[in-house]
Amino acid sequence: MTLIKSISGIRGTIGGKAGDTLNPLDIVKFTSAYATLIRKTTKVTSNKIVVGRDARISGEMVKNVVCGTLMGMGFDVVNIGLASTPTTEIAVTGEGACGGIILTASHNPRMWNALKLLNEKGEFLDKEQGEEVLRIAEAEDFEYADVDHLGKYIEDDSYDQKHIDMVLGLDLVDVEAVKNAHFKVAFDAVNSVGGIILPKLFDQLGVEYTGMFTEPTGDFQHNPEPLEKNLGDIKALMQKGGHDIGFVVDPDVDRLALFCEDGTMYGEEYTLVTVADYILQHTPGNTVSNLSSTRALRDVTNKYAGCKYTAAAVGEVNVVTKMRETNAVIGGEGNGGVIYPAAHSGRDALVGIALILTYLAKKQMKTSELRATYPPYFIAKNRIDLTPETDVDAILVKVKELYKDEEVNDIDGVKIDFPDKWVHLRKSNTEPIIRVYSEASTMEAADEIGKKVMDVVYSMV
Repeated sequence: MTLIKSISGIRGTIGGKAGDTLNPLDIVKFTSAYATLIRKTTKVTSNKIVVGRDARISGEMVKNVVCGTLMGMGFDVVNIGLASTPTTEIAVTGEGACGGIILTASHNPRMWNALKLLNEKGEFLDKEQGEEVLRIAEAEDFEYADVDHLGKYIEDDSYDQKHIDMVLGLDLVDVEAVKNAHFKVAFDAVNSVGGIILPKLFDQLGVEYTGMFTEPTGDFQHNPEPLEKNLGDIKALMQKGGHDIGFVVDPDVDRLALFCEDGTMYGEEYTLVTVADYILQHTPGNTVSNLSSTRALRDVTNKYAGCKYTAAAVGEVNVVTKMRETNAVIGGEGNGGVIYPAAHSGRDALVGIALILTYLAKKQMKTSELRATYPPYFIAKNRIDLTPETDVDAILVKVKELYKDEEVNDIDGVKIDFPDKWVHLRKSNTEPIIRVYSEASTMEAADEIGKKVMDVVYSMV
């Protein structure tokens, strides 16, 4: 059974029996529940819902089911076609819509797809709204429109350019400086919508580029998660020389990883760190990332007088909420997700690319030289497998008590901050495991402290 229903949406593999996988029947039920919530809660009177999708093989089928269901619920559908997640988010506000649905399973393999649900601000539903969608879907507590009140269907392919216009119009994006730098870049679009929008962005920035896997077939030529172990092709290309920087996006273009000119991985954790460093030089303010992200963002933030770093619970909606609470000028997630409120409140690889190219142009440094200016940290990722009967919450309470003399954050699991390293233990929402992330100045030290805390947990089970 791969069908996963959560407050952030519904996802699963395509095919199989209803209730077990992502199939038309469950798509109809979940879309109907979402439409019911929007009808009850929205203050927008446009009656529109935006739909955008990545290039997955199943995308056309899922799109047809979603759009037809929304029309059956009485909503007018604005289908923006093949579009990145951030493009769809800005289309919601651009249309003055009641909400939006993004059809993407993000970095999951080709057999997966998902529905990600947006409110009228083009932001993900919060926990309370997500739980209500789940309740409505389970109870099948929805009602369809009669023949005189069915929704209309509209197609609009203008939002790629509107997205690019927004990015290039940001005060801290210097198009002329980028053009004058005569950059040569490489990028990996993993056979999805990045292959459509990134060449347009690079053309308008005056950047010479070499694209890999740019045809949006959805037949991903490698594991689509932008981790170094999956990126041998662009790594080899960069090692040959001739490119100043390499960019890698995931299928829905909200995560951004970088390669240096010599083919070394810049580190996806440092995408946000670099953007924040540039932003804070011009607009001092607060920063936010989730608990599992690198300490380097805190270190960079502390360089600037009056600027404060705050950690948020894992999840984009939690980061955005904390950014609003602290009036943060920049934030995001260590997986390469940059959230720049001056643009919009969502992870956006295009924003990251434009700001990083501007910063490189102004610094007149090689990419590897820029990377070397930041503190070196390494994150190890482990997991503790438990039985379904194990009381994970009780274990985390015991860990917190055991390490009470250290700096402990329990807003999302338990994070233990030591002077020169940290460990974050977080309960999985979908399986009986504890995820264990740890960071230190070397990978060996990060793995060592993570496994030391894991041994403590094992002694409790």
